[in-house]
Amino acid sequence: MKLSHTLRATSPVFDDPNLVSAGGLVPVLGLAESAGLRDLTDEHLSVPSDKGANAGLKVASLVGGMVAGADSIDDMAVLRHGGMRRVFARAYAPSTLGSFLRAFTFGHVRQLDAIASRFLIALAGLTRLLDSSAGSAASDTGANTVVDPGAGYALLDVDDTIIEVHGHAKQGAGFGYSGVRGLNALLATLTTATSAPVIVAQRLRKGACGSPRGAKRLVGDAVRTTRRLLGTAQLVLVRMDSAFYGRGPIHAAVKGSAAVSVTVRMDKAVKKAIASIDPEAWTTIEYTDAVFDETTGRWISRAEVAEIPFTAFAAQKKADHVLGRLVVRRIPDFNAEKNKAAGQDSLFDTWRFHAFFTTADPEVLDTIAADKTHRHHAVIEQVHADLKNSALAHLPSGVFTANAAWLVLAVIAFNLTRAAGTLAAPDLAKATTATLRRKLITVPARVATSARRTTLHLPKSWPWETAWTALFDRVSDPPPAHAA
Repeated sequence: MKLSHTLRATSPVFDDPNLVSAGGLVPVLGLAESAGLRDLTDEHLSVPSDKGANAGLKVASLVGGMVAGADSIDDMAVLRHGGMRRVFARAYAPSTLGSFLRAFTFGHVRQLDAIASRFLIALAGLTRLLDSSAGSAASDTGANTVVDPGAGYALLDVDDTIIEVHGHAKQGAGFGYSGVRGLNALLATLTTATSAPVIVAQRLRKGACGSPRGAKRLVGDAVRTTRRLLGTAQLVLVRMDSAFYGRGPIHAAVKGSAAVSVTVRMDKAVKKAIASIDPEAWTTIEYTDAVFDETTGRWISRAEVAEIPFTAFAAQKKADHVLGRLVVRRIPDFNAEKNKAAGQDSLFDTWRFHAFFTTADPEVLDTIAADKTHRHHAVIEQVHADLKNSALAHLPSGVFTANAAWLVLAVIAFNLTRAAGTLAAPDLAKATTATLRRKLITVPARVATSARRTTLHLPKSWPWETAWTALFDRVSDPPPAHAA
């Protein structure tokens, strides 16, 4: 590929008033309108003074900018160019949107949380976002990998991530467990057997806070939203790492009739339980270097798994006890000889142990299935990476509550883009935000009007014309919404 003319013979002129750079915003914001984003905001968000006037239009502008690729307040200018005013009304200036966000208090952020939850439920009702069999294979261009939940479990993953910030004017910024100066975002994602992850709860916290801070409330919110999305009969498994092994998050999940699968810390009680496991109880499992022996029908691997009944928080009052299973995976400790030489040989001188506590029904998830399911908790890291490659590349304000609202809006944009991909094509149902933006959103279009009808002239031979057209047609004439 090369230039057809030299640069000296090429003259760029920014003078076309009918051209838009992101024609895909038309069906995507149409989908947001159908799901009631603007109406939900006007009903539930009560930011005072003139800063909060027309809140629904301002939230729609912020979400639209994020869908188009904006990762800062100044980037919202992407909504105000060329022919955008011919296809969208009331796209606010970046300065107005910045003033709107800075007027938020913590209560307003919680109102926005409620809007995000209701909006996701409406999207699921319009698009079958969580129960579509479309997109059983991940996109070839960097899709989110989805793990098939064992025996019908919907997987609710909870984890936090540090969003790096710079400068000294960021409220709440600090050095957390990662050693990076930033703010801490706690997220809960929901994955089913046929869908990519969507975000069902979110919370922004100070950068120096511990991972479990506020996790009890977030887990409770996430389980309630999941129940509203999938119904009370659906099996739900909440997966967390060892930072969340505490009474608050676990009891919040159990109270919502969800099972838990949470990594435990190697304290005295856990070590005692591992030491009591029958040597004959260990089963070889498929692991990173495993080989399947067709003759014996077994995996040849150096990893083994076993389980034992276990009561979490047994040292606390009886009301705090949670009955379940301790599932333990062990792999050879290659530092065993070094430890023995240093006089540190003990029960754990030959094996390295990784244990997690689960309340999953053993008839639904046996020992091997429970271990395999728990190991795929890392799917949430892909959502973290996706957000940081999109609207969360920055937290744009010096005001903490403005950044907290920005996080919620980024989640709304993420779920909206995921829903659009679900409508467009099976191979886009699980694609990353960057892939969806490249194929569906940032499509240049020329706006023409004739006989009171607007026509978008899109590039001829666009490789994803079929998917784009399918999305537009579904949004223009949507089927009746079904109960989420």
